Amino acid sequence: MKQATAPKAMAEEQQTAPPDLATMRETAELLLGPDGSPDVLPPVGDELAAHTATLRGQLELLIPELENVVTRLPRESIPRYCALACIGEARGKLRAEPSRRYGGDAGYARRLARVLRALCDHYQNITAWGPAPRGARALEYTQTEAQ
Repeated sequence: MKQATAPKAMAEEQQTAPPDLATMRETAELLLGPDGSPDVLPPVGDELAAHTATLRGQLELLIPELENVVTRLPRESIPRYCALACIGEARGKLRAEPSRRYGGDAGYARRLARVLRALCDHYQNITAWGPAPRGARALEYTQTEAQ
């Protein structure tokens, strides 16, 4: 029996399409916005659960994308180490459970939103440099980005 698969062109497009950082940032702002304006209440109940699920899904999409971009940077690159640390933090947040001690479900969702925003920043900053050079120019590239 033959299995149905996506056409090759579609599969390649899915691999090369960059993540939608604007949508991810908007999702994060839905939960982080109330901190900036105290008269707006954070979502609760089913709405909060939906936002949390969306944040988790976006993190699960962005983490491998960022890892793929980061592996192209020189090993000595400061942005590489910072992004990898943030990826580790994001994975820890995904493994964690909401805790009443740290704000319950709303606090958990906000922690996910903050780490999603940080990953978006890393992805945007790293991809703004363009493809990382290899070989002799790699050290020069690393020193330039640290300035």
